Amino acid sequence: MTTATRMDGNATAAAIKEELSARVAVLRSMGLVPGLGTILVGDDAASQSYVSAKHRDCSEVGIESLRLNLPASATEADVISAVRYFNDADECTGFIVQLPLPRQVDVGRVLDEIDPHKDADGLHPVNLGRLILGGEGTKPCTPRAILELLQRNHVTITGAQFCIIGCGVTVGRPLGLMLVSPAHHATVTLCNEATPDVAAHAREADVVVAAAGVAHLVRSDWIKPGATVMSVGLTRTVEGVLGDVHPEVERVAGRWARPTGGVGPMTRAMLLTNLVEIAERQVGASAFEAADRDE
Repeated sequence: MTTATRMDGNATAAAIKEELSARVAVLRSMGLVPGLGTILVGDDAASQSYVSAKHRDCSEVGIESLRLNLPASATEADVISAVRYFNDADECTGFIVQLPLPRQVDVGRVLDEIDPHKDADGLHPVNLGRLILGGEGTKPCTPRAILELLQRNHVTITGAQFCIIGCGVTVGRPLGLMLVSPAHHATVTLCNEATPDVAAHAREADVVVAAAGVAHLVRSDWIKPGATVMSVGLTRTVEGVLGDVHPEVERVAGRWARPTGGVGPMTRAMLLTNLVEIAERQVGASAFEAADRDE
């Protein structure tokens, strides 16, 4: 029985962090020490673990860690105050607000308050607008992670048929925009909960990206033999953390990214990449302003 080739997100993320370490060293030599800020509200174990992993990544590549932890009872005003603190902090190159937020906090209002130039997650409306228009801006981490993992595993994107299952603002919708951009020119079917016969769309695809947050939604009979499958969504159950793609898919797919060790570590690597790029743009802008003063 043949099994799919696993796309190893851990190994690929490690290679990216080595590349970033060299870029951070250059920034430090120019007097800019990149700093990643995180705002964590509440004591959700998964969020705490994820934020801690992000800061461990930072230490590996020479990025400073800045943390603001708020209690689960924090008000919307409290969270916005933390956002404004990082907006103004010189030592903070870019930052994220860890999602989800407690019910009493309006996520949209909080994201609106982030300085778009410090938006390390790429979720500010300005950066999402730039994504649509093809302008320069920070791109959402998980869609960028998916594309990077595909490219580094030599999966054809241009001209390929993609089926994205799930159209959330953090994965599905921005990923679709990135795939149809002139840089990639893929063909995309974006499925949601109202799509009739999602399986039929998936069977036509060269690449299936499952980001619905429904455990084991995608089965082997949904997949065209040899297709690439990426399990992105996660569901916490009494059986443990389950991905959107059932493991049986491995018998049919040509390549696949498993629920763990696939897109997750790549998302964190793309967060660091976003931060380094923000810092590099700052250095470039400073150099340009200095040149103007010298003329």
